[in-house]
Amino acid sequence: MKKNTISYKIQQYLMFAGPAAVLFFGVVILPFVYGLYLTFTSWDGISKSKPFVGLANYIAAFQDIAYWQALGRTAIYTVIAVIFVNVVAFLLAYLVTSGVKGQNFFRAGFFIPNLIGGIVLGYIWKFVFNRALVALGQSFSIGALSTSWLATTSGAMLCLIIVSVWQYAGYMMLIYVAGFMSVPKSLSEAAEIDGCTKGQAMWNVIVPLMRSSFVQCLFLTLTRCFMVYDVNLSLTKGEPFNTSVMAAMHVYNQAFTYKNYGTGQAEALILFAVCAIVGVTQVYIGKKGEVAA
Repeated sequence: MKKNTISYKIQQYLMFAGPAAVLFFGVVILPFVYGLYLTFTSWDGISKSKPFVGLANYIAAFQDIAYWQALGRTAIYTVIAVIFVNVVAFLLAYLVTSGVKGQNFFRAGFFIPNLIGGIVLGYIWKFVFNRALVALGQSFSIGALSTSWLATTSGAMLCLIIVSVWQYAGYMMLIYVAGFMSVPKSLSEAAEIDGCTKGQAMWNVIVPLMRSSFVQCLFLTLTRCFMVYDVNLSLTKGEPFNTSVMAAMHVYNQAFTYKNYGTGQAEALILFAVCAIVGVTQVYIGKKGEVAA
């Protein structure tokens, strides 16, 4: 009887979860293991031979100054973008849950940018920064807008941050909306009856109960910003003078443009490790302080 039960459970798993497990293994696990193997070879991405070089690619990755500059640039961009994305998303969520007229329309409108692909989004905003804003600045003699921001080092990074906030804020807003709706109104009303202002009730009652929403949003924005590539490619292409090249773009260039596939894979693995450590640490710290309603 026990064997029949085990067999039945295995059949159920294979029927319902089997196809997904096979796809996950074929699309994620196998490429990851194969990529790990390539970090120990000097493959150029084209030839059939893959000479084994041991840890040479990892040594080359740690000696690649441009890679660490790109990683440092990515960290700065990520910190700034994560802060602004979550602040804007939180404020938008508060707006569309406060009973404002047409709030469902605003929810849909704020979410739409997240549906646009990063490549398309980059080209749209490239036109805005290079043509629309410049024409506006020259017409009204606004010095800050008279030249393209994408032409300067600090301006290109600022453009990347603006586009990232515009793209991700709507998606994170939905998570914060769910957080707001999960907090019973009776708690904030009781706090106001006890003498708290709306701001105090928000900070001392609502925000602590929304900690899980903050954990999720921070994790998603951290991982997305660390791995940004599509917007970086279409908006700046790393210009001017490679000063806006992010880590993912550098890894791509190393592997596919310069044909150093082994070194590129090693750098990609280091980027993955950094992103995983930061993400898991953030989730661990965030989960420790969660408050139950």
